[in-house]
Amino acid sequence: MIAANHDGRPIRTAVVGLGWAARSIWLPRLRRHPGFAVNAAVDPDPASRAAVAAEFPDTPVLAAVHDADPAEVDLAIVAVPNHLHCEIAAGLLHKGIPVFLEKPVCLTSAEAGQLAEAERVGGARLLAGSAARHRADVRSLLASAGDLGTIRHIELSWVRARGVPDAGGWFTRRRLSGGGALVDLGWHLFDIATPLLGSANFTQVTGAVSGDFIARDSARVSWRAAKAEDGQENERADVGVVDVEDTARAFLVTDEGVSVSLHASWASHEERDITRVRIDGSVGSATLRCTFGFSPNRLEHPELTRTDDGRTRGVPVPEEPIGTEYDRQLDELLAQLRDPAGPRRAIEEARRTIGAIERIYSSARAAQEKPRSHRAHRA
Repeated sequence: MIAANHDGRPIRTAVVGLGWAARSIWLPRLRRHPGFAVNAAVDPDPASRAAVAAEFPDTPVLAAVHDADPAEVDLAIVAVPNHLHCEIAAGLLHKGIPVFLEKPVCLTSAEAGQLAEAERVGGARLLAGSAARHRADVRSLLASAGDLGTIRHIELSWVRARGVPDAGGWFTRRRLSGGGALVDLGWHLFDIATPLLGSANFTQVTGAVSGDFIARDSARVSWRAAKAEDGQENERADVGVVDVEDTARAFLVTDEGVSVSLHASWASHEERDITRVRIDGSVGSATLRCTFGFSPNRLEHPELTRTDDGRTRGVPVPEEPIGTEYDRQLDELLAQLRDPAGPRRAIEEARRTIGAIERIYSSARAAQEKPRSHRAHRA
Protein backbone atom coordinates (compact mmCIF):
# COMPACT_ATOMS: atom_id res chain seq x y z
CA MET A 1 0.00 0.00 0.00
CA ILE A 2 1.14 3.53 -0.75
CA ALA A 3 1.69 6.15 1.93
CA ALA A 4 0.67 9.61 0.73
CA ASN A 5 2.98 11.50 3.07
CA HIS A 6 6.53 11.55 1.80
CA ASP A 7 7.87 10.89 5.30
CA GLY A 8 5.89 7.66 5.49
CA ARG A 9 3.40 8.85 8.13
CA PRO A 10 -0.20 7.69 7.79
CA ILE A 11 -2.67 10.24 6.43
CA ARG A 12 -4.17 12.08 9.41
CA THR A 13 -7.88 11.89 8.68
CA ALA A 14 -11.00 13.58 10.04
CA VAL A 15 -14.34 11.90 9.40
CA VAL A 16 -17.08 14.53 9.16
CA GLY A 17 -20.62 13.24 9.67
CA LEU A 18 -21.15 10.18 11.85
CA GLY A 19 -24.21 8.53 10.33
CA TRP A 20 -24.52 5.07 8.82
CA ALA A 21 -21.86 5.54 6.13
CA ALA A 22 -19.21 6.78 8.56
CA ARG A 23 -19.88 4.22 11.26
CA SER A 24 -20.45 1.20 9.01
CA ILE A 25 -18.10 1.91 6.11
CA TRP A 26 -15.44 4.52 6.72
CA LEU A 27 -14.40 4.44 10.38
CA PRO A 28 -13.84 0.66 10.55
CA ARG A 29 -11.89 0.63 7.28
CA LEU A 30 -9.80 3.69 8.08
CA ARG A 31 -8.82 2.20 11.42
CA ARG A 32 -7.72 -1.06 9.78
CA HIS A 33 -5.80 0.63 6.97
CA PRO A 34 -2.07 1.27 7.67
CA GLY A 35 -2.10 4.30 5.37
CA PHE A 36 -4.59 6.27 7.50
CA ALA A 37 -4.89 7.46 11.09
CA VAL A 38 -8.24 8.80 12.32
CA ASN A 39 -7.45 12.06 14.12
CA ALA A 40 -11.03 13.24 14.61
CA ALA A 41 -14.67 12.26 14.20
CA VAL A 42 -16.99 15.25 13.79
CA ASP A 43 -20.76 15.60 14.19
CA PRO A 44 -23.01 18.23 15.84
CA ASP A 45 -25.38 15.52 17.11
CA PRO A 46 -24.50 14.44 20.69
CA ALA A 47 -26.02 10.98 20.22
CA SER A 48 -23.90 10.31 17.15
CA ARG A 49 -20.74 11.46 18.91
CA ALA A 50 -21.57 9.29 21.93
CA ALA A 51 -22.12 6.25 19.72
CA VAL A 52 -18.75 6.71 18.03
CA ALA A 53 -16.99 7.36 21.33
CA ALA A 54 -18.43 4.13 22.73
CA GLU A 55 -17.48 2.05 19.69
CA PHE A 56 -14.11 3.70 19.01
CA PRO A 57 -13.00 5.07 22.41
CA ASP A 58 -9.55 6.14 21.22
CA THR A 59 -10.97 8.39 18.46
CA PRO A 60 -11.30 12.09 19.38
CA VAL A 61 -14.83 13.37 18.76
CA LEU A 62 -15.63 16.99 17.91
CA ALA A 63 -18.92 18.87 17.70
CA ALA A 64 -18.09 21.24 14.82
CA VAL A 65 -16.04 20.97 11.69
CA HIS A 66 -14.31 24.29 12.40
CA ASP A 67 -12.84 22.68 15.52
CA ALA A 68 -10.62 20.55 13.27
CA ASP A 69 -7.10 22.00 13.15
CA PRO A 70 -5.74 22.18 9.56
CA ALA A 71 -2.27 21.64 11.01
CA GLU A 72 -3.42 18.27 12.37
CA VAL A 73 -5.52 17.05 9.43
CA ASP A 74 -4.23 15.85 6.06
CA LEU A 75 -7.62 14.76 4.73
CA ALA A 76 -11.30 15.12 5.60
CA ILE A 77 -13.77 12.41 4.62
CA VAL A 78 -17.15 14.12 4.40
CA ALA A 79 -20.20 11.87 4.80
CA VAL A 80 -22.96 14.27 5.80
CA PRO A 81 -26.52 14.60 4.43
CA ASN A 82 -26.55 15.67 0.79
CA HIS A 83 -27.63 19.28 1.30
CA LEU A 84 -24.55 19.90 3.47
CA HIS A 85 -21.99 18.44 1.04
CA CYS A 86 -21.12 21.66 -0.74
CA GLU A 87 -21.14 23.91 2.34
CA ILE A 88 -18.90 21.68 4.44
CA ALA A 89 -16.57 20.57 1.65
CA ALA A 90 -16.09 24.12 0.38
CA GLY A 91 -15.32 25.35 3.91
CA LEU A 92 -12.66 22.69 4.39
CA LEU A 93 -11.14 23.31 0.96
CA HIS A 94 -10.92 27.04 1.70
CA LYS A 95 -8.93 26.14 4.82
CA GLY A 96 -6.52 24.14 2.68
CA ILE A 97 -7.72 20.70 3.82
CA PRO A 98 -8.10 18.10 1.06
CA VAL A 99 -11.59 16.59 0.98
CA PHE A 100 -12.89 13.17 0.02
CA LEU A 101 -16.59 13.85 -0.53
CA GLU A 102 -19.18 11.10 -0.62
CA LYS A 103 -21.50 11.09 -3.62
CA PRO A 104 -23.37 13.12 -4.71
CA VAL A 105 -20.52 15.60 -4.93
CA CYS A 106 -22.98 18.43 -5.51
CA LEU A 107 -26.72 18.94 -5.96
CA THR A 108 -26.63 21.68 -8.60
CA SER A 109 -24.31 23.02 -11.27
CA ALA A 110 -24.00 26.17 -9.16
CA GLU A 111 -22.64 24.08 -6.27
CA ALA A 112 -20.12 22.50 -8.65
CA GLY A 113 -18.90 26.01 -9.38
CA GLN A 114 -18.61 26.83 -5.68
CA LEU A 115 -16.53 23.71 -5.06
CA ALA A 116 -14.27 24.50 -8.02
CA GLU A 117 -13.66 28.00 -6.64
CA ALA A 118 -12.97 26.64 -3.15
CA GLU A 119 -10.47 24.16 -4.55
CA ARG A 120 -8.73 26.94 -6.47
CA VAL A 121 -8.62 29.43 -3.59
CA GLY A 122 -7.60 26.97 -0.89
CA GLY A 123 -5.11 25.07 -3.02
CA ALA A 124 -6.45 21.78 -1.66
CA ARG A 125 -7.76 18.87 -3.67
CA LEU A 126 -11.32 17.58 -3.88
CA LEU A 127 -11.72 13.84 -4.39
CA ALA A 128 -15.05 12.17 -5.09
CA GLY A 129 -16.49 9.10 -3.43
CA SER A 130 -18.40 6.66 -5.63
CA ALA A 131 -17.42 3.10 -4.90
CA ALA A 132 -19.04 1.17 -7.76
CA ARG A 133 -16.22 1.89 -10.20
CA HIS A 134 -13.85 0.13 -7.78
CA ARG A 135 -15.66 -3.22 -7.80
CA ALA A 136 -13.69 -6.10 -9.33
CA ASP A 137 -16.56 -7.09 -11.62
CA VAL A 138 -17.01 -3.52 -12.87
CA ARG A 139 -13.28 -3.29 -13.52
CA SER A 140 -13.46 -6.50 -15.53
CA LEU A 141 -16.35 -5.07 -17.53
CA LEU A 142 -14.55 -1.80 -18.22
CA ALA A 143 -11.38 -3.69 -19.19
CA SER A 144 -13.38 -5.66 -21.76
CA ALA A 145 -14.60 -2.45 -23.41
CA GLY A 146 -11.31 -2.09 -25.26
CA ASP A 147 -12.12 -5.17 -27.34
CA LEU A 148 -15.63 -4.08 -28.31
CA GLY A 149 -14.68 -1.64 -31.06
CA THR A 150 -16.30 1.79 -31.20
CA ILE A 151 -18.71 2.24 -28.28
CA ARG A 152 -22.24 2.81 -29.56
CA HIS A 153 -24.52 2.39 -26.54
CA ILE A 154 -24.27 1.98 -22.75
CA GLU A 155 -27.11 0.56 -20.68
CA LEU A 156 -27.04 1.43 -16.97
CA SER A 157 -29.58 -0.09 -14.59
CA TRP A 158 -29.75 -0.48 -10.83
CA VAL A 159 -33.18 -1.69 -9.75
CA ARG A 160 -33.93 -2.68 -6.18
CA ALA A 161 -36.84 -4.91 -5.26
CA ARG A 162 -37.22 -3.05 -1.96
CA GLY A 163 -34.80 -0.39 -0.81
CA VAL A 164 -36.30 3.06 -0.17
CA PRO A 165 -33.90 4.61 2.37
CA ASP A 166 -35.35 6.25 5.48
CA ALA A 167 -38.79 7.18 4.10
CA GLY A 168 -39.82 10.42 5.78
CA GLY A 169 -36.21 11.27 6.69
CA TRP A 170 -33.81 13.45 4.73
CA PHE A 171 -33.34 10.95 1.89
CA THR A 172 -36.93 11.44 0.69
CA ARG A 173 -37.08 15.22 1.13
CA ARG A 174 -35.89 17.00 -2.00
CA ARG A 175 -34.71 20.08 -0.11
CA LEU A 176 -32.25 17.93 1.82
CA SER A 177 -31.40 15.17 -0.66
CA GLY A 178 -31.51 16.95 -4.00
CA GLY A 179 -33.58 14.13 -5.47
CA GLY A 180 -34.47 10.48 -5.08
CA ALA A 181 -33.19 7.35 -6.78
CA LEU A 182 -31.67 9.35 -9.65
CA VAL A 183 -29.36 11.29 -7.33
CA ASP A 184 -28.69 8.34 -5.03
CA LEU A 185 -28.27 5.32 -7.33
CA GLY A 186 -27.98 7.20 -10.61
CA TRP A 187 -24.80 8.96 -9.50
CA HIS A 188 -23.06 5.56 -9.19
CA LEU A 189 -24.30 4.56 -12.65
CA PHE A 190 -23.05 7.75 -14.29
CA ASP A 191 -19.72 7.24 -12.51
CA ILE A 192 -19.33 3.82 -14.15
CA ALA A 193 -19.91 5.34 -17.58
CA THR A 194 -17.33 8.11 -17.07
CA PRO A 195 -14.26 6.05 -18.11
CA LEU A 196 -16.11 5.05 -21.28
CA LEU A 197 -17.43 8.49 -22.19
CA GLY A 198 -14.44 10.57 -21.13
CA SER A 199 -15.07 14.29 -21.51
CA ALA A 200 -18.01 13.86 -23.91
CA ASN A 201 -21.04 16.04 -23.22
CA PHE A 202 -24.69 15.10 -23.53
CA THR A 203 -26.40 16.94 -26.36
CA GLN A 204 -29.76 15.16 -25.98
CA VAL A 205 -31.42 14.29 -22.66
CA THR A 206 -34.92 13.07 -21.95
CA GLY A 207 -36.26 11.44 -18.82
CA ALA A 208 -39.20 10.42 -16.67
CA VAL A 209 -39.65 9.83 -12.95
CA SER A 210 -42.29 8.09 -10.85
CA GLY A 211 -43.09 7.26 -7.23
CA ASP A 212 -45.36 4.23 -7.19
CA PHE A 213 -43.56 2.44 -4.33
CA ILE A 214 -42.00 5.11 -2.15
CA ALA A 215 -44.85 5.41 0.38
CA ARG A 216 -45.21 1.67 0.93
CA ASP A 217 -43.80 0.35 4.20
CA SER A 218 -42.90 -2.89 2.42
CA ALA A 219 -40.60 -0.97 0.05
CA ARG A 220 -38.30 0.43 2.74
CA VAL A 221 -34.65 -0.48 3.02
CA SER A 222 -34.03 -3.46 5.31
CA TRP A 223 -30.28 -3.44 5.91
CA ARG A 224 -29.85 -0.06 7.58
CA ALA A 225 -31.09 0.84 11.04
CA ALA A 226 -33.58 3.71 10.97
CA LYS A 227 -31.60 5.80 13.49
CA ALA A 228 -28.33 5.49 11.60
CA GLU A 229 -29.37 7.02 8.30
CA ASP A 230 -26.37 9.18 7.49
CA GLY A 231 -27.75 12.21 9.28
CA GLN A 232 -28.66 13.84 12.52
CA GLU A 233 -31.88 13.22 14.41
CA ASN A 234 -32.80 16.90 14.15
CA GLU A 235 -32.99 16.59 10.35
CA ARG A 236 -36.05 14.36 10.76
CA ALA A 237 -38.51 16.75 12.33
CA ASP A 238 -40.93 16.62 9.37
CA VAL A 239 -41.39 12.85 9.39
CA GLY A 240 -43.75 11.86 6.62
CA VAL A 241 -42.50 14.34 3.99
CA VAL A 242 -41.87 12.42 0.77
CA ASP A 243 -41.38 14.51 -2.37
CA VAL A 244 -38.77 12.64 -4.43
CA GLU A 245 -39.00 9.83 -6.98
CA ASP A 246 -38.34 6.16 -6.31
CA THR A 247 -37.70 5.49 -10.02
CA ALA A 248 -36.02 7.42 -12.83
CA ARG A 249 -35.57 6.45 -16.46
CA ALA A 250 -33.60 8.44 -19.01
CA PHE A 251 -32.14 8.34 -22.48
CA LEU A 252 -29.14 10.48 -23.34
CA VAL A 253 -26.91 11.00 -26.41
CA THR A 254 -23.41 12.46 -26.33
CA ASP A 255 -21.87 14.91 -28.77
CA GLU A 256 -19.90 11.93 -30.14
CA GLY A 257 -23.07 9.96 -30.90
CA VAL A 258 -22.94 7.47 -28.01
CA SER A 259 -26.37 6.73 -26.54
CA VAL A 260 -26.93 5.96 -22.85
CA SER A 261 -30.02 4.49 -21.22
CA LEU A 262 -30.38 4.78 -17.46
CA HIS A 263 -32.82 3.13 -15.05
CA ALA A 264 -32.48 3.74 -11.30
CA SER A 265 -35.09 2.41 -8.83
CA TRP A 266 -35.23 2.24 -5.05
CA ALA A 267 -38.14 -0.20 -5.30
CA SER A 268 -39.90 -2.20 -8.01
CA HIS A 269 -41.85 -5.33 -8.86
CA GLU A 270 -38.63 -7.35 -9.06
CA GLU A 271 -37.74 -10.27 -6.80
CA ARG A 272 -34.09 -9.30 -6.24
CA ASP A 273 -31.95 -6.19 -6.30
CA ILE A 274 -30.13 -6.32 -9.63
CA THR A 275 -27.59 -4.06 -11.31
CA ARG A 276 -27.13 -4.47 -15.05
CA VAL A 277 -24.53 -2.70 -17.17
CA ARG A 278 -24.22 -3.43 -20.89
CA ILE A 279 -21.73 -1.94 -23.33
CA ASP A 280 -22.52 -2.26 -27.04
CA GLY A 281 -19.70 -1.71 -29.48
CA SER A 282 -19.16 -2.02 -33.22
CA VAL A 283 -17.44 -5.39 -32.74
CA GLY A 284 -19.33 -6.93 -29.82
CA SER A 285 -21.07 -6.34 -26.52
CA ALA A 286 -20.36 -7.05 -22.85
CA THR A 287 -22.96 -7.36 -20.10
CA LEU A 288 -22.53 -7.41 -16.31
CA ARG A 289 -25.31 -8.58 -13.98
CA CYS A 290 -24.64 -8.21 -10.26
CA THR A 291 -25.92 -6.39 -7.18
CA PHE A 292 -24.32 -3.15 -6.06
CA GLY A 293 -24.28 -2.10 -2.42
CA PHE A 294 -25.01 -3.95 0.79
CA SER A 295 -28.50 -5.31 0.20
CA PRO A 296 -28.87 -8.95 1.30
CA ASN A 297 -31.50 -9.43 -1.43
CA ARG A 298 -28.87 -9.87 -4.10
CA LEU A 299 -27.58 -12.04 -6.91
CA GLU A 300 -25.29 -14.63 -5.40
CA HIS A 301 -22.50 -14.16 -7.93
CA PRO A 302 -21.75 -11.50 -10.55
CA GLU A 303 -22.14 -12.63 -14.15
CA LEU A 304 -20.10 -11.10 -16.98
CA THR A 305 -20.75 -12.18 -20.56
CA ARG A 306 -19.34 -11.25 -23.96
CA THR A 307 -21.40 -11.51 -27.16
CA ASP A 308 -20.16 -11.27 -30.74
CA ASP A 309 -21.04 -12.94 -34.05
CA GLY A 310 -24.15 -14.47 -32.50
CA ARG A 311 -22.25 -16.24 -29.73
CA THR A 312 -22.38 -15.44 -26.00
CA ARG A 313 -19.75 -16.71 -23.61
CA GLY A 314 -19.04 -16.16 -19.95
CA VAL A 315 -16.07 -14.12 -18.79
CA PRO A 316 -14.53 -15.04 -15.41
CA VAL A 317 -14.74 -12.33 -12.76
CA PRO A 318 -13.02 -12.34 -9.36
CA GLU A 319 -15.12 -13.18 -6.31
CA GLU A 320 -14.79 -10.71 -3.44
CA PRO A 321 -16.58 -10.00 -0.15
CA ILE A 322 -19.34 -7.39 -0.11
CA GLY A 323 -17.84 -3.94 0.47
CA THR A 324 -14.34 -4.72 -0.86
CA GLU A 325 -14.75 -1.82 -3.26
CA TYR A 326 -14.49 0.58 -0.32
CA ASP A 327 -11.18 -0.93 0.83
CA ARG A 328 -9.88 -0.63 -2.72
CA GLN A 329 -11.11 2.96 -2.86
CA LEU A 330 -9.00 3.83 0.17
CA ASP A 331 -5.95 2.22 -1.43
CA GLU A 332 -6.42 4.37 -4.51
CA LEU A 333 -7.21 7.46 -2.49
CA LEU A 334 -3.64 7.49 -1.24
CA ALA A 335 -2.31 7.48 -4.79
CA GLN A 336 -4.80 10.12 -5.91
CA LEU A 337 -3.60 12.51 -3.23
CA ARG A 338 -0.17 12.41 -4.85
CA ASP A 339 -1.38 12.53 -8.45
CA PRO A 340 -0.33 15.84 -10.06
CA ALA A 341 -3.24 15.51 -12.52
CA GLY A 342 -5.74 15.29 -9.67
CA PRO A 343 -6.92 18.90 -9.15
CA ARG A 344 -10.17 19.74 -10.92
CA ARG A 345 -10.70 16.19 -12.20
CA ALA A 346 -13.38 15.32 -9.66
CA ILE A 347 -15.05 18.69 -10.15
CA GLU A 348 -15.24 18.31 -13.92
CA GLU A 349 -16.70 14.80 -13.66
CA ALA A 350 -19.20 16.01 -11.07
CA ARG A 351 -20.15 18.98 -13.23
CA ARG A 352 -21.02 16.69 -16.15
CA THR A 353 -22.95 14.28 -13.92
CA ILE A 354 -25.04 16.88 -12.09
CA GLY A 355 -25.65 18.68 -15.39
CA ALA A 356 -27.15 15.49 -16.84
CA ILE A 357 -29.21 14.87 -13.68
CA GLU A 358 -30.59 18.43 -13.76
CA ARG A 359 -31.63 17.97 -17.38
CA ILE A 360 -33.32 14.62 -16.66
CA TYR A 361 -35.36 16.24 -13.89
CA SER A 362 -36.18 19.18 -16.16
CA SER A 363 -37.40 16.83 -18.88
CA ALA A 364 -39.48 14.85 -16.38
CA ARG A 365 -41.08 18.03 -14.98
CA ALA A 366 -41.95 19.26 -18.45
CA ALA A 367 -43.70 15.96 -19.26
CA GLN A 368 -45.62 16.00 -15.97
CA GLU A 369 -46.80 19.58 -16.50
CA LYS A 370 -48.21 19.02 -19.99
CA PRO A 371 -51.42 17.23 -18.97
CA ARG A 372 -52.29 20.02 -16.53
CA SER A 373 -51.70 22.64 -19.20
CA HIS A 374 -53.87 20.77 -21.67
CA ARG A 375 -56.69 20.42 -19.16
CA ALA A 376 -56.53 24.12 -18.33
CA HIS A 377 -56.66 24.99 -22.06
CA ARG A 378 -59.71 22.78 -22.67
CA ALA A 379 -61.49 24.31 -19.64
